[in-house]
Amino acid sequence: MKVLVYSDDVDARAEVMLALGKRLHPDLPVIEYVECATEPAVIAAMDRGGIDLAILDGEAVPVGGMGISRQLKDEIYNCPPILVLTGRIDDRWLATWSRAEAAVPHPIDPLVLARTAADLLLTRRDVATLR
Repeated sequence: MKVLVYSDDVDARAEVMLALGKRLHPDLPVIEYVECATEPAVIAAMDRGGIDLAILDGEAVPVGGMGISRQLKDEIYNCPPILVLTGRIDDRWLATWSRAEAAVPHPIDPLVLARTAADLLLTRRDVATLR
């Protein structure tokens, strides 16, 4: 299972990967991470396909994850679920604008992030199993 993690901050990417670990849930396979520090890297990785979940830092510069999320939802048919990291709880409305399926605010609570990511992946897996 591939999880894309985007942030211009290497420490933020490490924090996300540490929170999720190697296996989120017993019903999910081991996670392989695709780290991206720039918008072009995110677009290229998503265009290659095979990403099961994208976690995008809404506070990344120069291009925030919410703008990238909206672009991906516009451009990729059957786009994988996207989780955005927001600057604060009050930024949830921006996450809605971005069309992300979920949002987790900074500072990151590892349990909330892991639970949210697992829910998104399990839901997508259930849908894929029904086809």
